[in-house]
Amino acid sequence: MLTITDFINILHRYYKAPLVQIYELEEHKIETWREVYLQSSFMPLIYIAPGDSLFHAVYSLIKNKIHRLPVMEPVSGNILHILTHKRLLKFLHIFGETIPRPRFLQRTVQELGIGTFRDVAMIHDTSTVYSALEIFVERRVSALPVVNEAGQVVGLYSRFDVIHLAAQKVYNNLDITVGEALRQRSLCLEGVLMCYPHETLEAVIDRIVREQVHRLVLVDEERRLLGIVSLSDILQALVLTPAVSRAGCSLPLILLPFSLWQKQNNRILPWIVDDAYKFCKVVQN
Repeated sequence: MLTITDFINILHRYYKAPLVQIYELEEHKIETWREVYLQSSFMPLIYIAPGDSLFHAVYSLIKNKIHRLPVMEPVSGNILHILTHKRLLKFLHIFGETIPRPRFLQRTVQELGIGTFRDVAMIHDTSTVYSALEIFVERRVSALPVVNEAGQVVGLYSRFDVIHLAAQKVYNNLDITVGEALRQRSLCLEGVLMCYPHETLEAVIDRIVREQVHRLVLVDEERRLLGIVSLSDILQALVLTPAVSRAGCSLPLILLPFSLWQKQNNRILPWIVDDAYKFCKVVQN
């Protein structure tokens, strides 16, 4: 798969290379990138079959730290669907209405420990776009909360914003500030949506599904950064953590309520990928 991550790596690798003009990258072939860069970091294509379970899909996404999972027809090798965290959570949200809602959904994400609260990757609005690319490459994160001098969250710079540079052909100027890049943004991209420490997990899930975003930035009442709650964090908590608990592994007591919901969730997770995909399309239509 060729992804936004590849494009970010290309810009990061060649932007300050003295022998390469950045505009020349437009003429590069995909095989050039594969031969020059990917030889040192080549990874096999990760995919699943349409008959695999949703649990296997969630496990593959989170274990491999990928954002897109091709569903491949085993005989022909054709790609039938591209499965994402967003699609999986939407399915769980829709189909989950048919089963009793667990009590832990009324607890806050901080109480449950769902999200990233330490060493959160962020960037100042006065930092350069190139600095943002460096963080994307080094930390392997998909978005950066943007904070001002007072430490308040004023925006979100994501990997999708980097594609905006290509759309406008302004990637030869990565020394502009992140704040300026956000102000120049003309495409309708994911903005910064926030949540607060007193809000419940149910409210957070509902907002993510309704707004169709990949994450919420956790802030205090003065909009100071406290953490990030992503789709991956939520799926990890709703699906993988209960599975580990049921396997008899030692877990913090705060996580044990998830295993109770897993018993009800057995009606959802054994669904095969192809049927779940069709179910969501019918509901959406």
